[in-house]
This record gives sequence, structure tokens and C-alpha cells, in this order.
Amino acid sequence: MIFNSLLLKKKRNLYKILNPINMSTSEYTKVYSGNFILVTRVKDELEAKGIIPIIKDEGESQRLAGYGSLNQGFQEVFVHNDELNNALAIVEQVKSEMESTSSE
Repeated sequence: MIFNSLLLKKKRNLYKILNPINMSTSEYTKVYSGNFILVTRVKDELEAKGIIPIIKDEGESQRLAGYGSLNQGFQEVFVHNDELNNALAIVEQVKSEMESTSSE
């Protein structure tokens, strides 16, 4: 779920409000970035393994605020540092699957 200036993380039916400005210094780490189609694939795989990612979409936030954006459709995936090792393994697996299907 993405909102204009706040990101919500659902964990155990609670929502935690995260300030995207502090994402780089927070308890969350970026594990993937790309277009929304590939990010959706990564997000689905992470959620299937019980990891709840945060999707940051600055282009959509800018559009909703009435500003133009050059990075429309570009998104970033963040995970909590407690889940980082598992998430990185899943992301690498998804990336290798996507690369193998694109070369066929």
C-alpha cells in the first residue's frame, strides 16, 4: 500500500507508519528496484514466504501531489532488517528466474 507521503506496513494486523524520507536510515533496507511489473513479481514471492515488503513509488506520489515525474512506473522494494537475509535470497532467486526466462 502506498500513500502520498506515508507508507504503511501491515504486520500482524497492525499498521506501522513509515516516513519515506527516513527510509535510508531506518530499520528497512532496499532489496530491489525496477519497473512495477517486476516489482510486483518480487513482492508476491516475498509475501508467499511470509515477508511483508514495503513498496516505494515516488513517481506515483509525485503524480498524486500534482507534480510531473520522469520515473513513472519505477518502484523500490524495502524489507525490515530482521527479514533481510531471507529476502535477499528470495530476490536473487526471482532475478535468476527472470533472467533465464528472458534468455529463452
